[in-house]
Amino acid sequence: MTKHRIFQILFLCLYLTGAEATAQVVARNGMVVSSNKIASEVGIEALKKGGNAIDASVATAFALAVTHPTAGNIGGGGFLVFLDSAGTATTFDFREKAPLKATADMFLDAGGELPKGTNLFGSESTNNHIGLKSVGVPGTVAGLYLAHQKHGVLPWAELVQPAIDLAEKGFEMPWNLAQAGAYFAANSPVPFLQDYFKNEAGELTAFGALWKQPELAKTLIEIRDHGHDGFYKGIVAQEIARYMKENGGLISLEDLQRYTAVERKPLKGTFRDYEIYSMAPPSSGGVALVEMMNLMEQADLEAIEFNSTPYVHLLAEVMRRAFADRAEHLGDPDFNVETPIEKLTSKEFAEKRFKNIDMGRASVSDSTKFGQLYDGSSTTHFSVADRFGNAVSLTYTLEFPYGSGMGSEKLGFIFNNEMGDFNPKPNFTTGDGLIGTPPNIIEPEKRMLSSMTPTIVAKDGKPYLIVGSPGGKTIINTVFQTVLKVLAYGMPVDKAIESMKIHHQWLPDEIRYERLLLSPDTRQALEAMNHTLIPNNSLGELMGIQIDAENKIMVGAADSSSPQGAAVGY
Repeated sequence: MTKHRIFQILFLCLYLTGAEATAQVVARNGMVVSSNKIASEVGIEALKKGGNAIDASVATAFALAVTHPTAGNIGGGGFLVFLDSAGTATTFDFREKAPLKATADMFLDAGGELPKGTNLFGSESTNNHIGLKSVGVPGTVAGLYLAHQKHGVLPWAELVQPAIDLAEKGFEMPWNLAQAGAYFAANSPVPFLQDYFKNEAGELTAFGALWKQPELAKTLIEIRDHGHDGFYKGIVAQEIARYMKENGGLISLEDLQRYTAVERKPLKGTFRDYEIYSMAPPSSGGVALVEMMNLMEQADLEAIEFNSTPYVHLLAEVMRRAFADRAEHLGDPDFNVETPIEKLTSKEFAEKRFKNIDMGRASVSDSTKFGQLYDGSSTTHFSVADRFGNAVSLTYTLEFPYGSGMGSEKLGFIFNNEMGDFNPKPNFTTGDGLIGTPPNIIEPEKRMLSSMTPTIVAKDGKPYLIVGSPGGKTIINTVFQTVLKVLAYGMPVDKAIESMKIHHQWLPDEIRYERLLLSPDTRQALEAMNHTLIPNNSLGELMGIQIDAENKIMVGAADSSSPQGAAVGY
């Protein structure tokens, strides 16, 4: 019997005997794991009414637009991976687009340089993340509507209504949002955020008091009554266009009317006996995830202990190679027709790359060579499983926490600053992580490259693991490590989420690690191998579900680093 199977049996015994040593929730009929308990409960109610995983996802996503303004959104965009009960997978791409007036050098000054400014949190940022020019055409409403039209069973209006109720009637202000409100009232350079958390009397909504959002409720009512057109046409679209024109933004009424979400073929890979389904470009997550899992399949993982020096070194080298390929090749597939996805995700490519990993010393990240050298926060995620055997993994984002921090007072939601995910300075790549490769240069109506990695792992065609995370470029690596720990090391999903994670993104050439989970001896050994290590408090806020088909149970877990995150099942 393999070590993997022994771990599975031991942890299954703990679940079935009711042991609750970790923050996991066990259910039989349905599970929703999101960054907010209220939103998870809204999704579960949709399942209880006979809805499927798509219905629960729509309801959860709109509820998060009310309860999780940091990243839950109708002013941003994202990706949805769906695996149905017949074992058929599909994905929905609702990534934001560049406005028609966008240009490749729109963020550069007269000297061709990328200036810096002060962001919402008082720190310096490049100006492609600041102001209304940083706002991409939002895609969330279009994506949710398209997914529902294809696969939903409950009425659209019934799924949007709980979010309207939350916005109109209010919900208790949690501590983390009360703190954010106080900070923005005192420090935000943007008037919209200064007033965003205030009540009808013009005072900050206090911790524990009801926070109502009447303007957002009106916007949601338009979406409830008119679906896709409730956001991209009519009074909401007209107000977005007016606000942009009067305040120096680029998005026009034509941009909104032309926006469409796209159903795309999923990126599929395998690891041992498991099938992995994730997002293809314009997300880079699926390609990188499959490439890294293929590389790890080349290693003798039975001989490499979890959390050991060889384990961390191998992860860093695998990540380095995948991110070099990401920088060189990936972008919007509608603009980049020659992207070598089949090559990058093939077993043969991984075998060639693996042979050039030196297990005794770190490779070099060279901004002039990309992958040839190795020839050979804020976002949110939720996972859903229903009693019919369907599963959804959905990640959507505003880019920075609270996005651009800007929005119309008449609409009540925050605009993204996703234009910052384009390569802002063409043909200019530096060792500190600024990338300038052609596939992700700004073009009108182009979707910017993303790191979002919503993922479903299947066993024998049935959902086995549903996982995803926020975290910018760290998303790819936190999802990768969680999948690896479940599939290769036999960890249950909650342990896989909480255990040590690292991040390497090729440039800058450094390993970021969770400071309390990596031993000093391991850190020193890695530094002796020529790695540079940078401590972080935590990486990612993973939301996952693991399904035991034989015993007909679902185990949900929300990352403890998520202040309001919760798994809810029934």
